[in-house]
Amino acid sequence: MIRPRSMLFLLATAALVPAACARDAEPAKAQAPAASAATPGQANEPEVIRTLRTQGVEFMGTFETPLGLTGYAGAAGQQPLAVYVSKDGQYAVVGTLVNAKGEDIGAGKLKELVSGPMGAQAWSKVEASHWVADGKADAPRVIYAFSDPNCPYCNHFWEAARPWVEAGKVQIREILVGVIRQDSANKAAAILAAASPEQALLENERNFAKGGIKPLASVPAEVQAQLRANEMLMMELGFQGTPGIVFKDADGTVQMRSGLPQGADLQTVLGPR
Repeated sequence: MIRPRSMLFLLATAALVPAACARDAEPAKAQAPAASAATPGQANEPEVIRTLRTQGVEFMGTFETPLGLTGYAGAAGQQPLAVYVSKDGQYAVVGTLVNAKGEDIGAGKLKELVSGPMGAQAWSKVEASHWVADGKADAPRVIYAFSDPNCPYCNHFWEAARPWVEAGKVQIREILVGVIRQDSANKAAAILAAASPEQALLENERNFAKGGIKPLASVPAEVQAQLRANEMLMMELGFQGTPGIVFKDADGTVQMRSGLPQGADLQTVLGPR
């Protein structure tokens, strides 16, 4: 049975965890993409694949399996998705197909056709966003973090990262948004519009328990546009709250985390201590 749109949306959306600050501001409105006619290749696809496309799944390629099922490598939002289609094209299994050794036979193809290209695209977008650097420019590991000046979990992540940042091992690039409280945008503006945004960021984090940086009375139009672009990118990448973290692991694979990394995962994000 084909999954309804609501189920596919759950696959595409990261659940909010306790270690993240939910958005509380009026969400930025993205223009809905116009519907497009099927290409000749899509017109020849199995009916079940065409149905899944109408429900929001995007497909990037196919691969063969030992069972005679055709694998379709796709994504629902930012979530890679393997779909295995019967020979008659009328039925599909959505999920993981394992062999007798417990190995996911589609994992390699999902990484090649979906995760790799999507990760590279996400990385290029965060690189081009409006961020403030925390740490040395020549640090071997760069991490991007969507952050609200009023987010306590963002501040916890900043505190937890101090050993790596101060040792010169990590540079965190804070992509500021103003979504949690009414004065969040004004505080973010105070950082972005400062003579030294880096020093203003440090002021906010070091004095977070005392209220952080003093917000600007009004947000300059240029900064307002930067914050809106950052928020749109945060939503595009599937983050529903802050912090939203984008990093490359030891293999160079782009990964994302929604919320404050917990336990051993902190070292996965920041690298060896």
